[in-house]
Amino acid sequence: MNYICTECKERFALESNRWKCSCGGLLHLEYEKKQLDFQATAISRSHSLWKYIDALPFDQEDCWQEVTLGEGDTPLIAVSKNLYAKADYYMPTLSFKDRGAVALIAMAKKLGVKRVVADSSGNAGTAIAAYSARAGIACDVFVPASTSDKKIKQIEAHGATIHKIPGTREDTAKAAIDMVESTNLFYASHIYNPLFWEGTKTYFYEVFEQFDGVMPEAFIIPVGNGTLLLGAYIAFQELLSWGLIDRMPKILAVQADNCAPILKALHQGKDTVDPVENTGTLAEGIAIAAPARGAEILDAVRKTGGDIIGVAEEEISLARQVMAAQGIYVEITSAANYAGYLNYVKKYPALKEQIVVFPLCGAGIKSN
Repeated sequence: MNYICTECKERFALESNRWKCSCGGLLHLEYEKKQLDFQATAISRSHSLWKYIDALPFDQEDCWQEVTLGEGDTPLIAVSKNLYAKADYYMPTLSFKDRGAVALIAMAKKLGVKRVVADSSGNAGTAIAAYSARAGIACDVFVPASTSDKKIKQIEAHGATIHKIPGTREDTAKAAIDMVESTNLFYASHIYNPLFWEGTKTYFYEVFEQFDGVMPEAFIIPVGNGTLLLGAYIAFQELLSWGLIDRMPKILAVQADNCAPILKALHQGKDTVDPVENTGTLAEGIAIAAPARGAEILDAVRKTGGDIIGVAEEEISLARQVMAAQGIYVEITSAANYAGYLNYVKKYPALKEQIVVFPLCGAGIKSN
């Protein structure tokens, strides 16, 4: 098992503690995977994402069993005809980021790591802090100073050291990277470390299983740094290579209008993403003005025949109210997903007749 550079293809052992190639390229994960037997996983007595261990970078005997909190196996909720919401706010720390965090921290424990560094706008930091505490690993989390008090208190509750950074989300990432480079600590990054997507890809395994081996036509996916979207693309490639699907579902990504660099790049026909100014959005979880993996996100959307759409602030607020009236209380960023679906069916009316799934990424109590 190795990290492999997306640019020069140089390989690095996981023990090397690399988070980026010396050429500047970002890293992917390379290892041998086994085809999953979804008939077996569907009746498994394991009700967590670890029932998919054959397609994860771990063995049955690995220390993940000391780290897991039972994450995964979240339900689908019927929202309207053909539209389903996957309730990933049922996770131990109340967000989908637990999927990636448990995979990343389990590997850190396997490698003998004693202390990790992470940067986050909230949910990823909470998940990394929780699983680090579970694993007995010290944790430093860098957050924007503007992060909601509720998320900061949740991170602190798990014993992590908080570093509040003034300025942009990118300033927060730079501060974390500076600490990593000066100390050579393990960078538990949901952006740079591809182990994180090994966890998030299980979201799509579960949907495939929940629909009895049939994939929905499309997935609505919020995109800031692309944590869930890149997991989707990996899962789709695997299912296609195993002959379990004959085409990839469409990735229909959602960005907030006030911070939409990937949407802008797609509409301009670019292959790379230029930074934009974040003019302020309620959807703090996707407010990424300079996404590090923007080019990979664009490529994944295009290769699935997908699209990216924007949502206005008032649309986000209204969508949250509409969902709450159905008994579904989500954090503000999650409401952007439903707002995105409503905009997509205006753009593509035929979508109403197709099966579509969107994520309930975080619980409503996480937002002020």
